[in-house]
Amino acid sequence: MKKYNVGVLGATGAVGREMLKILEERNFPVNELRLLASERSVGKKVLFAGKEVEIKLACHEAFAGLDIVLGAASNAVAKEFADDIVKAGAVFIDNSSAFRMDENVPLVVPEINGEDVFKNKGIISNPNCSTIITLVAVNAINKLSKIKAMNASTYQATSGAGAAGPVELMDQMSELADVYKNDGTILNKGNFESKVFQYQIAGNVIPHIGSFLDNGYTTEEMKMQNEGRKIMHLPELNVTCTCVRVPVVRSHSISVTVVTENKLDIEAVKAAIAKEKGCRLFDNPEKKEYPMPIVTSDQDIVYVGRIRKDLINENGITLWCCGDQVRKGAATNAVQIALKLVGLDF
Repeated sequence: MKKYNVGVLGATGAVGREMLKILEERNFPVNELRLLASERSVGKKVLFAGKEVEIKLACHEAFAGLDIVLGAASNAVAKEFADDIVKAGAVFIDNSSAFRMDENVPLVVPEINGEDVFKNKGIISNPNCSTIITLVAVNAINKLSKIKAMNASTYQATSGAGAAGPVELMDQMSELADVYKNDGTILNKGNFESKVFQYQIAGNVIPHIGSFLDNGYTTEEMKMQNEGRKIMHLPELNVTCTCVRVPVVRSHSISVTVVTENKLDIEAVKAAIAKEKGCRLFDNPEKKEYPMPIVTSDQDIVYVGRIRKDLINENGITLWCCGDQVRKGAATNAVQIALKLVGLDF
């Protein structure tokens, strides 16, 4: 089997570390592994496949000889090094949002539009985490009848804001125990310090992720429509989305209603989702079986349940899905793109 020289840009962050874990889990054919990060991480060592790999400085000369670079860094870092990566002859699979809407850059979820990886000109973008999870869940429906519109609400875990998110949640949960009596009586207002989130996240939900736009939606909310159109090759897809931060450590949840061209049978929808790659049908209300973050964390499958007819639109199907946003919503999807690119099963 041919082996490849693989770089990870941003190797010490949460997504970068997860990429290493998944490269190893998936037995990606790695020849050389080059881990790149900022100056403060240079010299540290990371264990990969039983061997220690030293962190190198991410600089303009760092990409020579690489075949694939997995990006797990910020938009600014991705933009700074993208040209260097392409000039070095490598394919840059970037998890940031820097190039997602560039018409010359494929935006790929392998289960949906995997063949788009071969249209790359040196850069392939990894979509937004909630977009990935939602589209994997509804892709089988789109195959039965083209999706015209979606109405979605996302319930996004604190780890989606980075490693500091769950730390802030846990610190505030400790404080929360001193605020209420057992009967719910408020004893005091507590002393909640919020640095990661706009407000206290413990015992709260925050309907604000991203920056607000002139249309009243946030940048995070518009990704579902803009990225969805590109990935699913549905240029006229309309999406209304509300993104909410919830006091969960890991795994995003999404409630979504899709409106299709033709009226669909619920049992046919369930059967199609059950067969779809990347999905698990988890839908048995009588047994209280439905997707939840605690069920879907630390694995790569999107769980889909609560599938039912919409009561407003006769062509509408409503469902609930959950997926690990660090893995399938970021690191795993990037590694799957790399696997597809080199002709291996993802």
